[in-house]
Amino acid sequence: MSTKYFKSIQEQIDILKSRGLTIQDEKRAADFLYKNNYYRISGYSLTLRNHDRFSPTATFQNIIDIYEFDQQLRHILLKYIEIIEINVKSVYAYEFSKIYTPVGYLDSSNFTDDKTYNNIIQKAEKMKKSRLEHEAYLKHFVKELHEDIPLWAFVDLLTISDISFLYKISKKSIKTAVANAMGLKKKSDVILEDFLHRLTIIRNLCAHGSRLFNRLFEQKPKLSKTEKSLLFVKPDGTIDNSHLYGFILIIRRLLKKSDFSKMKTEIIDLCDRYPFVNMKYYGFRSDWKSML
Repeated sequence: MSTKYFKSIQEQIDILKSRGLTIQDEKRAADFLYKNNYYRISGYSLTLRNHDRFSPTATFQNIIDIYEFDQQLRHILLKYIEIIEINVKSVYAYEFSKIYTPVGYLDSSNFTDDKTYNNIIQKAEKMKKSRLEHEAYLKHFVKELHEDIPLWAFVDLLTISDISFLYKISKKSIKTAVANAMGLKKKSDVILEDFLHRLTIIRNLCAHGSRLFNRLFEQKPKLSKTEKSLLFVKPDGTIDNSHLYGFILIIRRLLKKSDFSKMKTEIIDLCDRYPFVNMKYYGFRSDWKSML
């Protein structure tokens, strides 16, 4: 049996106040708690308190600022990860079709892992059936031409996770061609495989509204020496590759310079709108604006 009991919004406010949090506008706080969930927003207050006792200067507005900043940062990242996802799908479909034909993806022998391959194809088939009546391009191939869907259209049925796994089980020649086209050189196929997996993690967190603020990632991206030199250095001399910043660096590698510049500008503008939010909780160094 659960030991937790229902608490009204007013009781939630009273708990926060009893723990030392300053709440200047209780009506706004009540509305925020009602619409965003006390348990969910508690994660955004961790840096403002020591266990259950808030810092003397902490306010409910601080929590709102961190929460809104994180939400808007997720939206920025989603937009630019989508650019990478579309680019990878397009390049992959082109390079694969050039060697194996547009419907060569239907032959499992062109891949290195039957189980993973079948899982991806079955998942895509379910997606095709659910979207058939609503997508003109699917109707065109399936109902009008009665043909198999070419890979450059089929990839639209795949998520970033799917294309990540499809890339992983592709032959090395395909992987290298795609990775080189994405601007990666040394050990390019291994690096892109890792990057796509890491981007899937960030993309899913962003898409499902999960907190990025002060989140520690167990699965860290593979970074070059130059990229590692841009990471935050802890007091004990070790580098911090457990926060979001490492993922920002791999996004930088996969985007065109102009697109990354736009993303960086949007993040800087967001910081200007929410000056309270300390970027160190995302793993950013104090000089990130000039170094990134």
